[in-house]
Amino acid sequence: MNDSSDLQISSAEKRLTLAALAVVVLLSALDQTIVATAMPRIIEELQGLSMYAWVTTAYLLTSTVSVPLYGKLSDQYGRKPILIVGVLMFLVGSALCGLSGEFGRLPVLGDGMMQLVVFRALQGLGGGALMTVSFAVMADMYPPRERGRLFGVFGSVFGLATVVGPFIGGFFTDHGTVTLARYEIAGWRWVFYVNLPLGALALFMIVYRMPALRKGGGGEIDYLGALLIVLTAGTALLGLTLGGTHHAWDSPEIVGLFAASALSLVIFILVERRAREPILPLPLFSIPTFRTATLGSFVMSMAFLGVVMFMPLYMQVVQGVTATQSGVALLPLMIALIVSSIGSGRIVHRTGKYKLLMVAGAVVLFAGVVSLTGLTADTTQADLSWRLVLTGLGLGPAQSLFSLVIQNAAPADQVGVATSTSQFSRQIGSTVGVAIFGTLLTHALTAELPRHVPQLPGNRISQLDLAHAQSQAMNVEEIRARVQHAIDERYEVIERAYREDPEAVAEVLGDPRLPDSVKAPLRDGGIRARIHDELVERTDALVAALKDGEDGRDRLLQDPILSPTMKRQLANIPSRAWNEPQVIADVADLFRDSLLATEDAIVAERSGQALMMVKAGMANYVDRLVEDIHRGTKVAFAAAIAHMLEQSLWIVGLALLVVLFLPELPLRAKPAADSAAST
Repeated sequence: MNDSSDLQISSAEKRLTLAALAVVVLLSALDQTIVATAMPRIIEELQGLSMYAWVTTAYLLTSTVSVPLYGKLSDQYGRKPILIVGVLMFLVGSALCGLSGEFGRLPVLGDGMMQLVVFRALQGLGGGALMTVSFAVMADMYPPRERGRLFGVFGSVFGLATVVGPFIGGFFTDHGTVTLARYEIAGWRWVFYVNLPLGALALFMIVYRMPALRKGGGGEIDYLGALLIVLTAGTALLGLTLGGTHHAWDSPEIVGLFAASALSLVIFILVERRAREPILPLPLFSIPTFRTATLGSFVMSMAFLGVVMFMPLYMQVVQGVTATQSGVALLPLMIALIVSSIGSGRIVHRTGKYKLLMVAGAVVLFAGVVSLTGLTADTTQADLSWRLVLTGLGLGPAQSLFSLVIQNAAPADQVGVATSTSQFSRQIGSTVGVAIFGTLLTHALTAELPRHVPQLPGNRISQLDLAHAQSQAMNVEEIRARVQHAIDERYEVIERAYREDPEAVAEVLGDPRLPDSVKAPLRDGGIRARIHDELVERTDALVAALKDGEDGRDRLLQDPILSPTMKRQLANIPSRAWNEPQVIADVADLFRDSLLATEDAIVAERSGQALMMVKAGMANYVDRLVEDIHRGTKVAFAAAIAHMLEQSLWIVGLALLVVLFLPELPLRAKPAADSAAST
């Protein structure tokens, strides 16, 4: 390392550098939350529902696997040039993401959705440098004890982004569409374009105001190690992302990805042991504090993003708030996290002690998640707020202190790679947490939705559509439209059944979701069989009456059911004919044939009347079914999220256990740059 003790950094330079780093960290943290709100509109415009997950996965893959590489590069070639490269790449990726699909299908890149996935991967390559190098820069300028206070502030920036991101994304998506020079720019594109002015400001401050700090000493780059860590993390993340969604967990594809990840990890360890300047120095893991804090950062990140990510889902689906409103509703969590993060940083700055704060935070977080497991479909916003406050208070120390502990435990000349390792473990933990929590939620919804949500008549469940379930919980009119469409389709089948179509009759009778009042007229031969039996009974009664002679005739003339035509025919029979059995028999046969000939007309009339009653009943049925589906979906989502949190308590408990075993080292009194110069 070059001697950096002669670097004189003024207070003004420190303040400007910190301001630039705050913008950089905000860009990195904001990008993880702002895009999610805009995704439904994006996939609607770019027609890319099948690639929904890849927009997030592409960014996460490239940003995560590049983190260790940036840490090593910044140790060898200096923080400033690496940070500039990272910001430039992030801004170029952001601009290209905003342009996705504007020029139609492109050679190699394909359609708009594929373009967005590719450009998100490019954006992620730049994003991997943002937080890693930013925290390493702070380590160069401030000693660990003072750094605790700064990490508290920067941890609150991450918490702010978690809440403000969905609000900004929702606002631009809903209200950001503008027309410039007769060219319309869709609102969701500003979700990416908003990075450009902020990034340009940060870039200007870094280039012209940030001191050189660690100048770097050159050296070799462990390219083989970098490739192996990309393979190890990339295949593992792909397995976690695709498992349980695109492929079963025990499928050859997923098992093969995890096997490839394990094999790459073994080879990586062997290579790193022999490398002269390894990308990830394995001796760092022989330091108990470094090893335990890295594991704790991994597990706590699993708990953090896994818990926080699904709260907007609960608010939007169950409580019925908009995407923008859900960002506001998360303010209690954000405020508590900021207060806890800044407060813990200040306490560490004054006392030099961090373990008690981290243990207390893990305990409070456990209590907060336990309280969140009590969420129901009827939980009010006020009831949710105190649970979020408790959770935010518990999350605060973890956001600021793990990086501090890891940097303090590492040798001063390896702070960059130690910081990148911390960020790498944090991002891997977040990815694993989202995958685990998402899997738990999917399994819970698979069980809860059929239990609480009535199925539409005629529907056959082939695959659970969670996106559709989410949208129908948030939009009553969508439910009504789908129910009405399903009922109209079902009415066509019912109409054919009432018109004596055998296949339609079998389908209606076999549909368990149709009420019995619809099926009853079709049973035992249907309407025709009952009318035929009635006509036969009436003809038998008529024949019996005719055999009684004129007395029987008089009774028939008073029968209100007998048609006027038949009554006139009876009245015109001469009196002498009533004494001739053969004549009466002929008359009876004639009347029998006449009555039975009316069967088709009566069946048609009765079927029409029955269909009118069915249609009127179905209108009421639609109203009840819409209400039941809307309520049932909310209940199912609330129960599934609560069940997911119950099952995830072991993750929070594991985080608490790891923190309990975290050693407490004295915080160094000098910045990393000075410490490195003195060694």
